[in-house]
Formats: sequence, C-alpha cells, structure tokens
Amino acid sequence: MGILLRLLTAAGLAADAYVHWQFAPEMAPGPRGSDGTIPGDDLFRAQAVLAAVSGLLVLAWARKWTYAIAFLVAGSAVGALLLYYYVDVGRLGPIPAMHDPRWYTDKTISLVGEGIATLAAAIGFLTTPRPTQEQP
Repeated sequence: MGILLRLLTAAGLAADAYVHWQFAPEMAPGPRGSDGTIPGDDLFRAQAVLAAVSGLLVLAWARKWTYAIAFLVAGSAVGALLLYYYVDVGRLGPIPAMHDPRWYTDKTISLVGEGIATLAAAIGFLTTPRPTQEQP
C-alpha cells in the first residue's frame, strides 16, 4: 500500500502544480502598485513549485515528514480554492483579493488532485512507522 499512497500523493500534487503553473499568467495584476500585496501570479507559481517539490519528496522518501509537508501543501490549496470560491474575503494582509465564483474544468482538476493528495498524504503520515533509533 505504501507505493500506492506515494503515487496518489505525487499525482495529486502534480495536477495541482500543473494547473497553478498554467493559470499563473492570468493571475497577474495590472500595473504593479505599491499597495503591499503579493502579486497573484507569484502566489500561483509559488504554489506550483511547492506542490511539485513536495510530490517529489514523497516519491523519493516516504517518511512522516515528507507526508506532513505534502499534506500541508495540498490541504492548504484545497482550503484556499474553496474559500475563494464561496467567500469574497477581499484582501487578506499581503494576499490580494482572489474571489472567483466561476467553476471550470481546470478548477475541478485542481480540486480533485489536491483532495486526493491531501487524503493520501494523511493516510501515509498515519501509517508510516517512525524510524527506530538503535541503542549503542
């Protein structure tokens, strides 16, 4: 079951990375002002990179810490997608207003991938044994 969890986690994060990288240019703000917000395209690219790196980490090392990272990356993406779909929260500190009440295929791909990765990473975290320390 270990390899299946690794593959599900990595595949879900790969879908997340792909969709975020593809949509990054569309999230670019107009003229860059000095309002202190992080540009949306930078946020989307950062999410894509984090998803790709955490997926590779789980593939390379199936450890509690890699599953924990994957869970945090995928779970936060699910939370952000649903929050910004249902609620117009406006600007949150340095994060710009990103409310998008439209639903489309790429958003579905992203949500399904992130959801699968979140669940698989949680199961991987809970079922991966802790490394044992040898006594001298």
